[in-house]
Amino acid sequence: MPLTFAIGDLHGRFDLLEAALAAIEARAPGGTIVFLGDYVDCGPQSRQVIERLMAGPSAGWQWICLMGNHEAMLVELMKFPENGMSRFLANGGRATLASYGAAAWDPDAPLPIPAAHIAWLSALPLMHVDLHRVYVHAAVDRWRPLHRQREQTLLWDLYPDDDEGGHGDFHVVHGHHQVPVGPVLKKYRTNLDTFAWRSGRLVVGVFNDQRPGGPEELVICSAA
Repeated sequence: MPLTFAIGDLHGRFDLLEAALAAIEARAPGGTIVFLGDYVDCGPQSRQVIERLMAGPSAGWQWICLMGNHEAMLVELMKFPENGMSRFLANGGRATLASYGAAAWDPDAPLPIPAAHIAWLSALPLMHVDLHRVYVHAAVDRWRPLHRQREQTLLWDLYPDDDEGGHGDFHVVHGHHQVPVGPVLKKYRTNLDTFAWRSGRLVVGVFNDQRPGGPEELVICSAA
């Protein structure tokens, strides 16, 4: 039975990433892991999270790392530092800089993030689609074809609480909307953002690639 495991917003929680990977590999000998974006900011170890994801999976596994709005802000900052710094800092960016060894932002110093990390972040896809599901960071506009989705929607939009989600026959799997007591399981969408960087609680959704709908299992990971 082929499985896809989906991991929501990590925000610098390398400890939770390692716990999730250990739990997943104990659950199955192989499969697909989709990371739903927001690897940086807020938590203490953004650099370590990026380095681990860049290193890639062990044999038998496929990793798909999607872009989140925080990665988009960081990439934009590197392109236009004079325009994006205040927004970056206001959204947890100080923790990211600290993870790269910059305890405080020096406007006269170059940002300490390696070019290879920015290149990797810049190349992240916005969406992953398989037979039954659409995986995305934030949301999908059900009225627009998947190939014509707006970046704003995919990275930034929030579903209303009463929105059941979906896109045609596809179930939507996303993060971005922080619900500490989540995940939120709707008829046609699953929100896996459990505010993990602060709550210390990360929930992995386990999806059967041969069956439509939401997760067949939830794996709860917590800090050691």
